[in-house]
Amino acid sequence: MSAVTDPSPVTAATRRRPTLLLIAVLGGMLLALLDQTIVSTALPRIAADLPGTAPYGWVVTAYLLGITVTGPLYGRLSDRYGRKRLLLIGIGIFLLGSALCGCARTMAQLIACRGVQGLGAGALMPLSLALATELFPPGRRGRVQGALGGVMALSYVAGPFAGGMLTDHATWRWIFLVNLPIGAAVVVLIAALLPGRPPPGQPVRPDYLGILTFTTAVSALLIGLTEKGGAGRTPWTDHRVWVPLALAAVMTVVCLRVESRAAEPLIPLHLFRNRTYTVISIASAGSAFALYSSVVYLPRYFQTARDADATASGLRIYPLFLGIVAGSMLAGAVIGRTGRYRLVFLGAGLLLGAGAYLFTQVTTDTGTGALATWMLLLGLGLGPALSGLTLAIQDAVPPAHLGTATGNLGFFRQVGGALTLALADTVYAGVAHHDLARHGVRATSALATAAVVPRLAAVGAAALVLTAVFIPAHRPPARGRTPAPSG
Repeated sequence: MSAVTDPSPVTAATRRRPTLLLIAVLGGMLLALLDQTIVSTALPRIAADLPGTAPYGWVVTAYLLGITVTGPLYGRLSDRYGRKRLLLIGIGIFLLGSALCGCARTMAQLIACRGVQGLGAGALMPLSLALATELFPPGRRGRVQGALGGVMALSYVAGPFAGGMLTDHATWRWIFLVNLPIGAAVVVLIAALLPGRPPPGQPVRPDYLGILTFTTAVSALLIGLTEKGGAGRTPWTDHRVWVPLALAAVMTVVCLRVESRAAEPLIPLHLFRNRTYTVISIASAGSAFALYSSVVYLPRYFQTARDADATASGLRIYPLFLGIVAGSMLAGAVIGRTGRYRLVFLGAGLLLGAGAYLFTQVTTDTGTGALATWMLLLGLGLGPALSGLTLAIQDAVPPAHLGTATGNLGFFRQVGGALTLALADTVYAGVAHHDLARHGVRATSALATAAVVPRLAAVGAAALVLTAVFIPAHRPPARGRTPAPSG
């Protein structure tokens, strides 16, 4: 069946109010991103308050499963049925899950409700990034994507801090209930400002078999990696790890075969014939190695090696956050103004590599100024991985696949993050097992940080440098974008 032809990009009413609409979209995206990390500091209190034997780590995992599996699905469906209706559906499911989480009475209930939250949150990231491209002219898209990258950075750093503050000064239930008034305002603005219209052409039958096989493969992969990431204590040969990973491998092959034959595939495999699209997808997963290792293990270093509490450790990594925001906005502005990809990604890779090398020297006594500088370098290198990669992959695909490409970019980042945590916990636990008795807790934490952060950040640096080598030096000439129907 032929693809649906999209109508004109933006109505006159939307042109008059793009900033308000962007604020609404940013608000929804921030809520979805914050809920990935906001519960981390509240988990001990939640486990103490709620009865049940379910492992409380699944409060995080259930949400990540939902958002990772559904992100590409929402992106693909929005290319066919319009951004507006999919975005409103996603926010509605997310708010329902938030309300249910706030009312949960057992750990099992909370885990199930977090899964519902994730099923809705999967819409917010890819559709927000796609709308940002459609709502603004080419000259402004770089700056807008840079701002979106800054919001992503804010979520990674502010989430644990906000969760701790709400838990300490109110109740952990407000971590979820606070989404309701903010989300309601987002819904009102999107419903009022984003134009809606029925999609032209005949309805497209969803790729049900593709959805089933893709969901099974990704769920098995994330379950296996989550089991492996349990503080590095579960070996790769344990059946709780290798069985789901083997199932994921088998179902991936099945999914690829199904998608190669589908009339309207969930994952259009022909996009991977585009070298830029493929390289950017791989780079997104690679950059996640640097991102997740930094935002997870640097606070752990400050708590264990420097005796900081949870709140203070979150504040001490703010140079990393400032660097990511600055790097994201600078990359977006440079690409938007000059159209140069190669220099941006090459510079980002070198900065990230320099920060990774310097962290090999970290000890319990490393000065505050040195740590701030090293984190700033990491952040400046990571920023372009958030905004620059988004711009590059959106420029690489036809307008009819904008949502699909953006959804898949987030998918590869999430999978890369899950793999990062599994590998990082293995390395960290290995150093702790070898050196704890000889050096003590604080020194061992510093040694483990010096092993984990540089190695995984170096993977991200290499991914960005290789991206600079294999994609075009400049963005393609501006095409007359005809975005997917918004309603």
